[in-house]
Amino acid sequence: MRRAQAARSALLASHPTAQVALLQMDTSNIFSVISAAHEIKLRYCRLDYLYLNAGIMPNAQFDVKAFFKGIFSSNIITMFATGEGILTQKDGVTSDGLQDVFATNLFGHFLLIRELEPVLCRAGQTSQLIWTSSSNAQRSAFNLDDIQHQRGTQPYSSSKYASDLLSLALNTLYNKQDLYSSVICPGFVMTNLTYSILPSFPAFLWTVLMPVFWLIRIFTNTFTLTPYNGAEALFWLFKQKPESLDPQAKYHSLTSGLGNNYTQPRKMDIDLETSEAFYEKLLQLENEVRKKLKEKQPASQCLHSAGPRSS
Repeated sequence: MRRAQAARSALLASHPTAQVALLQMDTSNIFSVISAAHEIKLRYCRLDYLYLNAGIMPNAQFDVKAFFKGIFSSNIITMFATGEGILTQKDGVTSDGLQDVFATNLFGHFLLIRELEPVLCRAGQTSQLIWTSSSNAQRSAFNLDDIQHQRGTQPYSSSKYASDLLSLALNTLYNKQDLYSSVICPGFVMTNLTYSILPSFPAFLWTVLMPVFWLIRIFTNTFTLTPYNGAEALFWLFKQKPESLDPQAKYHSLTSGLGNNYTQPRKMDIDLETSEAFYEKLLQLENEVRKKLKEKQPASQCLHSAGPRSS
């Protein structure tokens, strides 16, 4: 909340007449998500945009051997751009019994959308969901029989591929109610999450590596590097008509070798059948967690469930 309050102060300093409200929510905690959604519905009668951005990559393991092998292969650019083959994670379990990465990166957002249907789906109003995905979203990391990625070592990649699938399913279900979903990729950005991948690296080494990253940008425009550049696709989508966007495209923030930012749509490796099957599994899991939550919470704290499955 301290970071949120600092951001709010900065926004108000540059835009004194703006109205910026804060609300804390933990997407890995079911009760927190439902409570926050309840508060949002009390505050607002409509939502125009919902940016689904919360994400974690805990206990990242960097495969040094695979990294140096990749440097001397034809796959070097893909490896740098996506982290494919060099990153694994050790996942944990939330207090609700869900896999931590799955709950934080995907399921909490899914439940939030379900809870906010009344303010997202309103007659005569177009609303938009915008997911922060990743170039690390790999079909090979995802398994419909293990949607929480309990048996794998790439929960982050699985969760991001899952968000790509879910976005497509949401468009299939909600476009008729003027709710649209899009997916963006910020590119390779130097954030705290990035730095945590190699926690043993001294700070100065990242400084030394930066010229290398700038050089790589000549060959791959996915190295946006700064949060400002990475937000390019978010800003671009804000200016578009949601109904004109491709539901099977991921909108990438890109930065040219000369430092120019632009957005480019790229087809996602997803299909409608898998997205619909995945959505059904999420609905089943939602029913299970709501039942458990109802059993844990006193009757006075129980919150209403979301709308019908077909909504």
